[in-house]
Amino acid sequence: MMEETSSYTIEIETPREYIQSLIDFIDQKYIKPQRERFADVSRKILDGFPSIAFTLLDSTGKQSLSVEVIGSKPLKLNIKRLQPTVSMEEIEEAKQDIIIVVEFFEEKVRSNTLFLAWREGEDIVPERLHAKEKSLNRLFLETQILLSVAFISLGMVLFLIIGWLAPIVLLAVQLVFVFYSNKIIARTADWHITQSSPNIHLLEYHLPMNNGSETGDSAHKYSKDELLQIKKEIYEETLAKKGEIDCAAVQKVFEKHGSACNPEDLSTKKLNVYELVKRTADRFGFPIPEIVVSNTTVPNAAASGPSPSRGTILITTGLLNQLNEDEILGVLGHEFGHLRGRDPLLLYALTGIEFLLRFYVLLPLFPLLFSSVLFVFYFWAVMTIIYFIAKFFEARADLVSAIVIGKPKVLGDALEKIGFKRLLIERAPSNRLQEWIRLDPHPPIYFRVNRLMKLREPVEIRHPLVQSAKDVIHGFFASS
Repeated sequence: MMEETSSYTIEIETPREYIQSLIDFIDQKYIKPQRERFADVSRKILDGFPSIAFTLLDSTGKQSLSVEVIGSKPLKLNIKRLQPTVSMEEIEEAKQDIIIVVEFFEEKVRSNTLFLAWREGEDIVPERLHAKEKSLNRLFLETQILLSVAFISLGMVLFLIIGWLAPIVLLAVQLVFVFYSNKIIARTADWHITQSSPNIHLLEYHLPMNNGSETGDSAHKYSKDELLQIKKEIYEETLAKKGEIDCAAVQKVFEKHGSACNPEDLSTKKLNVYELVKRTADRFGFPIPEIVVSNTTVPNAAASGPSPSRGTILITTGLLNQLNEDEILGVLGHEFGHLRGRDPLLLYALTGIEFLLRFYVLLPLFPLLFSSVLFVFYFWAVMTIIYFIAKFFEARADLVSAIVIGKPKVLGDALEKIGFKRLLIERAPSNRLQEWIRLDPHPPIYFRVNRLMKLREPVEIRHPLVQSAKDVIHGFFASS
């Protein structure tokens, strides 16, 4: 038991020539700032790859885990149990620590990376660099709970104008929005994916880094305007003309801006998005939904629509770039889980019941509640409860993906990659309860990942929603 070693691989985007900087980053940003947690830190070359090894100490100062990170591509991570009392949760936490620090390094690399994406047969669309998605997207993504909150707030205003008919009018309008949300989302996306035009092309050019840097900084410092200008010139000189790109074609652009084009820093990726969605739909036995892509670097995916036959799947280029195909399938399985569960309609019903109850029962009985500061507390409490129930549906979507796609641990890996910042926040026990009661339909990332990692394959659960409700409630009380 004490000599048991758990081995993992971690997919990375970082070019091979910068892996030494990644190992430096782990040492400088993870180990040295909290040196009291570690012992026996060593750096060496293993089979031609830079590596770092250390011993993790428990709260009493005893050696609990031996950790080794080998800088191959993908990274190899070996974690050995040094005490029989060390749990798998502690091993998983040590693994997550490495994933978090690696993702922070990759984020630094991406901040000095030229990222281009385009779809065959459509105009070049410059990507959005930040998480400020279009306003309609924010209303309709995921389980559409933001739409419900917006209508609940608007109801108070309408009540003052048209009186007791306001709730019924508003719920009727909201139902129309729910039924046509898939069409609205499709119109706001950048590209439509079809069987005849199924591919998304992705390109990354990693700007040269300072090999002497221990933090992964770029040797070339470009302003935001300079980066945008480089992208514009590459689009104009290559992509807009040919629809393809290579190092020779962009050499002059990079030289103009003081950077030689190193083939090792240039990576391309071609994904048949239509086929990925079709494979997922086939496993669910659903018709292929409308598929749209938003060209933003933020990794995200969403399902919109009242049913599988009226669904739209939205994927961002950031998600396509950061995840491998198996991880993308796992995320798509989660989104199809929402469609199968008809989650938008369930949340519409949930918020609608509260809406009618508030106007036609509580307001006549307790008018003071709605004409004083007490309403603020009531509204916060109701929203907290609704969002908490929404976590049942998100947890069910994870389970449905695990059952149908059959790779729960791969979905867990994907969540660790795209949710690493929240994982870092949730690492502090004092933050975990706060994460559970946030106005967010998603359970905490640590809960979702740990739950997926514990599932045995193949996953067989008869009632995913019931099981998810139990798991969410148990996870909430375990955090308090």
